[in-house]
Amino acid sequence: MVRRRLGGFPFLENRKRLVFLSVGLAFLFCLLLIQFYRLQIVEGDKWHKKALAQHELRIIEPYKRGTFYSNTSLRRGHPETLIPFVTDVEKSHLYVDSVSVPEAHKAEVVQKLSLLFSFGEKEKEKLSAQVFKKSRSRRLISWMSQEKRKEIEKWWFPYARAHKIPRNALFFVQDFQRSYPYGKMLGQILHTVRDERDPKTHDQIPTGGLELSLQSFVKGKEGKRVLLRSPRNALDFGTVVTVPEDGADVFLTINHYLQAVSEEEIAKAVEKAGAKHGWAIMMDPHTGEILSWAQYPSFEPANYRSFFNDPSLQKRAEIKGIIEPFEPGSTMKPITMLICLKANEELLKRGKPPLFSPLEKVATSNGFFPGRSKPIRDTRLHHYLNMYMALQKSSNIYMARMIQRVIEQLGEEWYRNCLHDIFGFGKKTGIELSSESSGLLPSPHKKHPNGAVEWSKPTPFSISFGHNILVTSVQMLKAYAMIANGGYEVQPSLIRKIVKTHRDGTSEVLLDNAEKRKMQQKTPLLSAASLSEVLKGMLYVTKPGGAAPKGDIFGYTEVGKTATSEKVINGTYSKKDHVSTFIGFCPAYNPRFVLVIVIDEPEYKIIPGVGKNQYGGNCAAPAFCEIGKKTLQYLGVEPDDPFGFPPGDPRRDASKAVWVKEAAQLKELYDNWNK
Repeated sequence: MVRRRLGGFPFLENRKRLVFLSVGLAFLFCLLLIQFYRLQIVEGDKWHKKALAQHELRIIEPYKRGTFYSNTSLRRGHPETLIPFVTDVEKSHLYVDSVSVPEAHKAEVVQKLSLLFSFGEKEKEKLSAQVFKKSRSRRLISWMSQEKRKEIEKWWFPYARAHKIPRNALFFVQDFQRSYPYGKMLGQILHTVRDERDPKTHDQIPTGGLELSLQSFVKGKEGKRVLLRSPRNALDFGTVVTVPEDGADVFLTINHYLQAVSEEEIAKAVEKAGAKHGWAIMMDPHTGEILSWAQYPSFEPANYRSFFNDPSLQKRAEIKGIIEPFEPGSTMKPITMLICLKANEELLKRGKPPLFSPLEKVATSNGFFPGRSKPIRDTRLHHYLNMYMALQKSSNIYMARMIQRVIEQLGEEWYRNCLHDIFGFGKKTGIELSSESSGLLPSPHKKHPNGAVEWSKPTPFSISFGHNILVTSVQMLKAYAMIANGGYEVQPSLIRKIVKTHRDGTSEVLLDNAEKRKMQQKTPLLSAASLSEVLKGMLYVTKPGGAAPKGDIFGYTEVGKTATSEKVINGTYSKKDHVSTFIGFCPAYNPRFVLVIVIDEPEYKIIPGVGKNQYGGNCAAPAFCEIGKKTLQYLGVEPDDPFGFPPGDPRRDASKAVWVKEAAQLKELYDNWNK
């Protein structure tokens, strides 16, 4: 009875269906909302990136690395110009969107590109592998010149249009590559950057030198560019969303002309001596600015791979002047004399008599000293010498005898402190290069790896003539600069200033070493009287009777000192392997440069009519003369010894030439003492 009544009302059943349908639709709508929330909110970034990947390509917008400029301010009265040692040039990388290239045309693309670049079979196979690999962005060819890019575009655009291929299936990405207008010049000091960037930071990776030590200055900040994936849009165009920031420019202290002269002459010297290596470093003794730094054999930054991949060439990339300390030998002797003269001054302050007089007649035939089992020897026997003769003849015994007096009166610690605190031995100079060695100044409280004490009883005698101490060439330059500039300490430097140029054209000086030097208060560490006496002795070195007449720059006064140090091979001194050196400055008074020449392992032989090839006076001094002469001419320095020319030269006047008379008098006195 009830069923009949309900059946009489069909609208009730329809309402029930509508309720179920509504609930079902509401449930589905909720599911859609949940899915929408998940896709748009929870996973929004993920799908947004996927969508952009299909329609956009984000690439790095490269920055320009800082330029290294030559110091063109040296010639007074000449305008300063911008001459780069290294700069960035615009290059392109060729990419392929292989998905957009029909399979039927890929082989033809490979063939054409191989012809354009004259690829061999192996290179062609590599190219083919990239083109046939399924990818939206695959690099094919790196560091392409703009001329080559235009050549590819000239072929590709008509080809793509004719075969209905999107023109952006091949596209270019702009980049900057280091370029060297002067080729290998200054190669070891500058170094370079690798072709491959850091995969995480995208920064260029320096191989060494100033590129490494100044990385924080010369690197810029990359930008970003958005490119549209569309047949109508070339992928090498797009919208820059983040503007790149170029690196700062570095103004070096090194001059390109002086660098070229130094490189030419050191190459000649090394080849002539049959040596392993050689280097020449020139510095302004008043400011510490390095004016040239040449090393041979050379290193070519543009071809860095060939050097680093060949073990026999890897050493060429090293900066010998700071990483290879050596025994300075006789170049230590002027420094020894300055310490002895300072000892005189110290004793006078204490009310005691001085140790010696530069004119004192000192017996030098006995080479036995406390703590030594073998006597110290000179290259030839001298019975008596004074300080000037000892410097001219380069006497080991005289130096040791004077230091013996120093340590007897003032102690070994006082002597060592002078070497360390005044002249800077045993510590880094702080020049703007990584991997600088501090050398080795023995300490009474330390031991060598073999357990032997560094400083024993005979150590000070050995150090007095440049043994048992290791120095770098830059340390020696710094020490000799003090002799040249009146006793003031200088900071060796390769950098004049670093300047950042902003996008709006304004410039910001990030570092100004010239201004820093002006702010520094200086007190001479050596007295003018002591320097004057040592300078006299050094003037005799390049004159007749001295160890280095081949270092005489005719027309000018110069002072210097030679050294021929035996290298330690397998723990013992070698009689055939030497480091030969000449270091000096010119003019003698108010010098414009101090210059060190180092010839590493010159051939051990006797040259008829000349003498031993390995002597510093024969293989290093001539390079000092040639580099010095051309430097003075370039700088416009007037001759300060216009009559000081060799016999037979019409310009010579022995009566007016500087130091000729004094040299003759010293020779006469020496002969009387050593008959």
